[in-house]
Amino acid sequence: MHDILPAMSLAPRILIVDDDIGIRNLVSSYLEKHGYQVDTAGEPEEMRAKLGAGDYALIVLDVMMPGEDGLTALRTLLKNGGPPVIMLSAIGADIDRIVGLEIGAEDYLAKPCNPRELLARIRTVLRRAAGPRPQASASVLDSARNDSDMVCFAGWRLDPMLRLLHDPEDKEVALSDGEFRLLRAFLQHPRRVLTRNQLLDYALGADSEAYDRVIDVQISRLRRKLTFGQRGAEMIRTIRNEGYMFVPAITGSPGR
Repeated sequence: MHDILPAMSLAPRILIVDDDIGIRNLVSSYLEKHGYQVDTAGEPEEMRAKLGAGDYALIVLDVMMPGEDGLTALRTLLKNGGPPVIMLSAIGADIDRIVGLEIGAEDYLAKPCNPRELLARIRTVLRRAAGPRPQASASVLDSARNDSDMVCFAGWRLDPMLRLLHDPEDKEVALSDGEFRLLRAFLQHPRRVLTRNQLLDYALGADSEAYDRVIDVQISRLRRKLTFGQRGAEMIRTIRNEGYMFVPAITGSPGR
């Protein structure tokens, strides 16, 4: 455990919110073994009480709970400026996942989920939430990489390996995993009309159970991220009854 995080005082604190005590115990035990501080709550009211008593880096929030459901709790939480949230939803409940993304959840997983996958998603969200790299670290990383590692379009730069996006003023723009995968799919197929089904395959994988509404939600969020001044609205063009097209020319290879 100490090989993963150097000191417990520096360990991110995570709150697991689920009415199933078995899931709470399983997830909290697994995350604690990997160096995280974990608290649990059985329902949203208890979650809010614990939020008022301490700071949390991330919340794992179940959708289906008796009384106040997770989506309602998510709306209230984000309205009040809460920490990033990963939603857990029952298998097949696609509408819950889509609504969760629209409201502002960072990610979602179907239940029952593999604890190792949840751990990977938590690490990804926490890296995004940490914001821009410290200047010293940035200079070290930048010195080891050059323009040939970057994909450039309309003044923007994406480092596919490090998953870092910079706007034309060189400010880092945080991308969720879904937004990064979608942008990479567009960069791999610029100036081509891509259907929603193609984007699902490229961005989420051919075995994904999601459907085209997920793509519409992710594109809406990605468009907002790509807006710079008066530009950005037309970077991703809607082609009526066909799909979407990434308009700018690109240089560099986005990888696969």
